Amino acid sequence: MATKRDYYEVLGVDKSASKDDIKRAYRKLAVKYHPDRNPGDKEAEEKFKEATEAYEVLSDDSKRPAYDQYGFAGVDGMNGGGGGYSHAFNDFSDLFSSFGGDFFERMFGGFGGFGGFGESRRRDPNAPTKGDSLRYDLSISFKESVFGSKVDLKFNHEETCETCHGSGGADGSRRVTCPTCGGSGQIRRNSGFFAVSSVCGTCGGSGTKIDKPCPKCRGRGVKDVLKHITLTIPCGVENGQRLSLHGMGNAGANGGPAGDLVVILHVEPHKFFERDGYDLYCAVPVTFAQAAIGAVLNITGLDGRKVEVKIPEGIQNGGFVVVKGEGVPHANSTVRGDLHVKVLVRVPTRLNGEQRRLMEQFAAVEKATTSPECVALDSLR
Repeated sequence: MATKRDYYEVLGVDKSASKDDIKRAYRKLAVKYHPDRNPGDKEAEEKFKEATEAYEVLSDDSKRPAYDQYGFAGVDGMNGGGGGYSHAFNDFSDLFSSFGGDFFERMFGGFGGFGGFGESRRRDPNAPTKGDSLRYDLSISFKESVFGSKVDLKFNHEETCETCHGSGGADGSRRVTCPTCGGSGQIRRNSGFFAVSSVCGTCGGSGTKIDKPCPKCRGRGVKDVLKHITLTIPCGVENGQRLSLHGMGNAGANGGPAGDLVVILHVEPHKFFERDGYDLYCAVPVTFAQAAIGAVLNITGLDGRKVEVKIPEGIQNGGFVVVKGEGVPHANSTVRGDLHVKVLVRVPTRLNGEQRRLMEQFAAVEKATTSPECVALDSLR
């Protein structure tokens, strides 16, 4: 006979664990090892039973003290520790309440072995249902993200069949009881020690099927269509931003609205520019002389225009010059952010005779020290 594991060990909690701790631990194990999520896995089923037995005892105010004092012997004959599950199963709706009322519908297709838990919450399959939303991943250039653009999109989606107007039936057709589920909309099957129900694959849970399907859509009520649209990308969009196009997704069922087309933007990096919010950043090289005495530069901006950048005299390597109003445009506005130009002072690696003579004259006038003190590192950060 296999040796039982300590109930606290089974749930992975301390003996001082609260009822909420025990409930959370059991809920995690129940989801992981549930037989319907692990069909045919006997080990998972045994672990599910083991966890349920532990929860049956440790969640009960009378059984837990008896188990703590006398071990398994303390709960024998108390409908716990020997395979009794009624308390645990009756508490399932509370255990999984934080997942929403349709937890079992979403996870296991609904349960048929716990007094209809889940069935009372099952949605009417014939009620109007919104169509699925579609995802479209779109790569755009950095320039397009800053200044906006218009892009042609092509995508497949489902539209309501114009022949049957979404009913899925030909003229003169009618709905008859589904022969697979007998009109219940559910297929029940045994899974270990309880029954599990799932949505009927023939009728989709409606309990009926059309006797004469529409020849155009073959009973689907929808048709696949290649759609062409022009998408306007506003200025100032960012990488990962989503643009939702209402009603451009798949057609709804039973008269429900169509879903949306969700366009996710992926901005390609630029060779020379970066952005931070509405500000643009770039870097330009200047000569030692330009940095020392100042200069006026004309650089090519992101939009191709020449932008005047005034380099102040004495600027240090890595210093910034801010050009107002040359950054990212605000949507629906004439306001723009700023352009931040980082100055990179380039020291010549080779000097001709005239340059060297002048630099030597400058060095003589400068009288630079040959014993400088170290610079505090904090000042460089």
